[in-house]
Amino acid sequence: MTNLFPSPQWPTVPVKGETAAYPVHRIFCVGRNYAAHAAEMGVEVDREAPFYFTKSALMTQATGTTIPYPPGTENFHYEMELVIAIGAPVFKADTETAAKAIYGYACGLDMTRRDLQLAARAKQRPWDLGKDVEQSAVFAAITKAADFAAPGPQHIHLEVNGETRQKARLDDLIWKVEEIVSHLSHYYHLQPGDLIMTGTPAGVGAVVEGDVITGGIDGLDPIKLTIGAPE
Repeated sequence: MTNLFPSPQWPTVPVKGETAAYPVHRIFCVGRNYAAHAAEMGVEVDREAPFYFTKSALMTQATGTTIPYPPGTENFHYEMELVIAIGAPVFKADTETAAKAIYGYACGLDMTRRDLQLAARAKQRPWDLGKDVEQSAVFAAITKAADFAAPGPQHIHLEVNGETRQKARLDDLIWKVEEIVSHLSHYYHLQPGDLIMTGTPAGVGAVVEGDVITGGIDGLDPIKLTIGAPE
């Protein structure tokens, strides 16, 4: 059966050392996974279990590009994150099994219409308008897990126009990578092509047209994004 109109292909993320790319099927995001960030957002950390929101795979954007300032917001925020790339099917897994299903890691940006997110949160409504924003899931190249030390002492940082805004270590994560994958696997059949954004440190803030965002995590390819004019 033919389609009524052209359908986009799955977006992809490059992998270091590979000619083949990693196709993105789903994007899961962990909320409030650094205590200091939760505090700056005026909420407490839920230490009973991680919680999640999602972005469409079609929101994927490559590092090094320029995106337009999005419509409907006056408070567009950056969030620098460690990204997990799943490389094997995993379902109802313990943490040891979950760790073995991790294909690799990458730097990511969860760009957010903060004013819309906070307005929805205040009314106990979903965050979709704030979080599932076009071109808002930005990824650098994936580094295979075997080529990256276990997440812990590595520094994670973000700069806007060269000025440091976020700085932390991966061992500040409340829920560690294997705990996140294990927990999420009890609700979804995780598959290769699933990316998990693990949360952002304190220091989030707004950007405007012309700003250049850079960021990195020790041992991973850095990330860069420029904010363009609204469309």
